[in-house]
Amino acid sequence: MNGTKERRMRRIFGADGKTLIVALDHALSMGPIPGLENPGAVIEQVLEGGADAIMTTYGVASRFAAAIGGAGLILRVDGGVSTLSRERSGLSLLYGARDALRLGADGVVCMGFPGSQLEAQTLSSLANLVAQCREWALPVLAEMLPGGFEDPARWWTAGNIAFACRLGAELGADVIKTRYTGDPESFRRVVAATYVPIVVLGGVKTNAVDDLLRMVYGAMQAGAQGAVIGRNIYQHPEPKKVTAALAAIVHQGATPQEAGELL
Repeated sequence: MNGTKERRMRRIFGADGKTLIVALDHALSMGPIPGLENPGAVIEQVLEGGADAIMTTYGVASRFAAAIGGAGLILRVDGGVSTLSRERSGLSLLYGARDALRLGADGVVCMGFPGSQLEAQTLSSLANLVAQCREWALPVLAEMLPGGFEDPARWWTAGNIAFACRLGAELGADVIKTRYTGDPESFRRVVAATYVPIVVLGGVKTNAVDDLLRMVYGAMQAGAQGAVIGRNIYQHPEPKKVTAALAAIVHQGATPQEAGELL
């Protein structure tokens, strides 16, 4: 079974042990978000640009399987609350390991919000998912955010991010997705405190692509093993070029200046 999990991990991570994952799961809670009107076209562009894996929803994974092809596929398995809800109070596991495997997924992803009002719910769901996926040798990516989205300015400190990442590892996640702390020195401490691979998330849409490139470069220099970027790729006028620039940083060690030349 360990060999099976390793093969699935190699579908997500490149031969160098690093990965660029494009997140196309935002419409699960945000509806028809700009840039994702045609998921198939976006998938084709980012894979041409050098993305290693696609992180997306059940609907996209099933409807656009041909576009995803042989790329790594990570299924978002939690949710159940949309931005239309007046009380965004809860996340549920919508799918399980068998659902993911039927779609040909190489891994699954769910949230973990230590310190938030949803702490018990999200951490329990994560633990249950890990136990379920272990039976099927399916990798679990845990999106660990201290405080969730309740008050980022208060919660997203380097110390709290390190705490959340380590907690995700202790619960059995194979990969941790988290927020960059803002500088390589503090993020290096996060990586050192976590004994599973860490990938950094892209965050909200920015109009300054240079800032995105510098963020991913800083995270990689600090020991991250990749990045998970969504809106800053598919809402850009040229998703393929942004993907290629990020892939150059992740896989070739390009500087932000060198990567920027690809744009």
